[in-house]
Amino acid sequence: MKRIILRNRVLLASLLILNVLMGTRFILSRSVHPLLKRPPPFPHFAPKRFPKSHPCPLWSPSFSFCLATLHKPTTPTIPSSLSSRSCSSLSATAMAASAAADEALAANPLLQDFDFPPFDVVDARHVRPGIRALLKELEGDLEELERTVEPTWTKLVVPLEKIVDRLTVVWGLVNHLKAVKDSSELRSAIEEVQPEKVKFQLRLGQSKPIYNAFKAIRESPDWQTLSDARKRIVEAQIKEAVLSGVSLEDDKRDEFNKIEQELERLSQKFSDNVLDATKKFEKLITDKNEIEGLPATALGMAAQTAVSKGHENANAENGPWIITLDGPSFLSVMQHARNRALREEIYRAYVARASSGDLDNTPIIDSILKLRLEKAKLLNYNNYAEVSMATKMATVEKAEELLEKLRSASWDAAVQDMEDLKNFSKSQDAPEADDLNHWDISFWSERLRESKFDINEEELRPYFSLPKVMDGLFRLANMLFGIDIEPADGLAPVWNIDVRFYRIKDSSGSPIAYFYFDPYTRPSEKRGGAWMDEVLARSHVLSRDGTSARLPVAHMVCNQSPPVGSKPSLMTFREVETVFHEFGHALQHMLTKQDEGLVAGIRGIEWDAVELPSQFMENWCYHRDTLMSIAKHYETGETLPEETFLKLLAARTFRAGSLSLRQIRFASVDLKLHTDYVPGGAESIFDVDRRVSERTQVIPPLPEDRFLCGFSHIFAGGYAAGYYSYKWAEVLSADAFSAFEDAGLDNSKAVKETGNKFRETILALGGGKAPLEVFVDFRGREPSPEPLLRHNGLLATASV
Repeated sequence: MKRIILRNRVLLASLLILNVLMGTRFILSRSVHPLLKRPPPFPHFAPKRFPKSHPCPLWSPSFSFCLATLHKPTTPTIPSSLSSRSCSSLSATAMAASAAADEALAANPLLQDFDFPPFDVVDARHVRPGIRALLKELEGDLEELERTVEPTWTKLVVPLEKIVDRLTVVWGLVNHLKAVKDSSELRSAIEEVQPEKVKFQLRLGQSKPIYNAFKAIRESPDWQTLSDARKRIVEAQIKEAVLSGVSLEDDKRDEFNKIEQELERLSQKFSDNVLDATKKFEKLITDKNEIEGLPATALGMAAQTAVSKGHENANAENGPWIITLDGPSFLSVMQHARNRALREEIYRAYVARASSGDLDNTPIIDSILKLRLEKAKLLNYNNYAEVSMATKMATVEKAEELLEKLRSASWDAAVQDMEDLKNFSKSQDAPEADDLNHWDISFWSERLRESKFDINEEELRPYFSLPKVMDGLFRLANMLFGIDIEPADGLAPVWNIDVRFYRIKDSSGSPIAYFYFDPYTRPSEKRGGAWMDEVLARSHVLSRDGTSARLPVAHMVCNQSPPVGSKPSLMTFREVETVFHEFGHALQHMLTKQDEGLVAGIRGIEWDAVELPSQFMENWCYHRDTLMSIAKHYETGETLPEETFLKLLAARTFRAGSLSLRQIRFASVDLKLHTDYVPGGAESIFDVDRRVSERTQVIPPLPEDRFLCGFSHIFAGGYAAGYYSYKWAEVLSADAFSAFEDAGLDNSKAVKETGNKFRETILALGGGKAPLEVFVDFRGREPSPEPLLRHNGLLATASV
């Protein structure tokens, strides 16, 4: 799950703008004003002065009590003078309470005029009052916009962008903290105010005055004079308003709104269940023989986990060790544990996450699918996939066509992969050789990789220390895109001491963007996977000085192994690819030159194009100069041996057919569940998965496989009827990288020229131009799947 990042991202129409930008994260996942000077201490505190409270104010929680007391008649048993004093006392109490509430709001960091979000001080107690006060303020802004709206840019889009951005930034801050610093208190606070936030989103998305004003702009004589970006904004706003229910009659609109509220609640609950189920599983191991084969880094991580759970004397050598279902822990067991029974136990636990007891996501999935279908019907679509595709490059038919083309190209290779594993395990006298199961695949794949290419993932870790990887990544960005990246720690508040903050400068030395990087796993509070999302978007409307655009800010979040003792974080090659992937997302957000805030950076880009720059950046991990610049032994400084690089290159297509089928399974079951699946019918969601797996998995899933209960991309992220986007964008990204191959990867001048062209098109234009047009601007033609199949070593078996 790359995670995304998203968590997310298409902020175009009122409802979807807010849903996507505040939800996901890039899974795709997910306000700086001048950002040009170091702010004073606590820059995020520039308190707005709220009005002084009056006795018994209408907005005071004690209003009704105070009012009743003031007008309560005296009785013969209570002297009037005493009654008067009592009321005065109560009034004073009410005034004091109201003043205290106003003072608390004035100090609430969510309501401050900050340059960088106050990640370090926001906690659960700020969420309820802060979000409610913000929604009240924005409701007033929306009413004012509807009262004064005209079909002009300054009277419609400018005030709309300010409303959308304010909520996007503040809710994004809160939602981000939930993803990286989860707590029961924060969860409870978000759950309580979320329906109120959704209610406002629906109110905004269904505003007929705004909808009619956008239609009037499109129908006006000035339409042809608008820039491409502004036309995109108008067209998308109209389309998304319809998808938000603006055209529905009263009863149907009420039904639609109830569905949206419930979908939001269910999505949040799904995500919480996955996180809780992952945290809940712990396996304590005291006998080192049980974890034979685990590399030193995995043992160190397992011992650190044990220490955090109260085993104070735990260490890598003598234990005890705690295995969890968090990504690095799970994968280390699957790939390296010789104890087959342990692998089976951990695998079964992983594919059964959130599928039983209080954390069972099965009924939640059923409800989500039922409500999505009802929503589609209300909008006059046949199924939810059609709703999803309404804002994407592809259609259902085109997506299915691509998946089938890739499936057929991958199947024979995947079958051969399995035969290779059987033969190899048999040659190693493995008792399970004739009965390989899911918990054997990763283990024997690693052994075969080591044998075939003489590459051991764990032995490569010392060459990939996080500081060296980031230095090399930044040098690559400089070469390709002419930017400089420098640490700016201390300039902005962070949510954890391990979070780094960076500044990006252009060739003139001027800052053009900033980003946070949170690299390490924290299973007790941070959700798994990796993602990128926006913190703030580039915008001329939200400029501090009215001249220069507000600069974009992003965050990148990963879950790799943390430093152990004096050792830095030593990365697997896959973790290196992950960092490059998320940085690609961040670059598209940060290097945008689009000043129209609603389509700047990752905003407004069709979802199936959004993975293009991220997957494009992964290709550079196999570029010799790039890899050699980051692969330095953390102790000796020795560069990765040339022969090892060549082996890595040769291993790139290792089990490519199997890995391709895995993604195709996920994408296909997603489309099936959102097209022809009937919620509540004879076929269960797991029946659909098994049916899809017959054509996409060489080994069928276990009967008890419940991976869907942890499939957050489509049930708690932005990828519903959109997971195919990974393969769709993979075609685009492979073809984009082939432009550099055509230019000559050893020709530095040609690489720089092609990199500049990539920056000026793919990275610069944001959502201001249709992605197919942007691709053609860069490549000179429409995309072809040939480079992807060639990179994966599958071209010979495909009929393209």
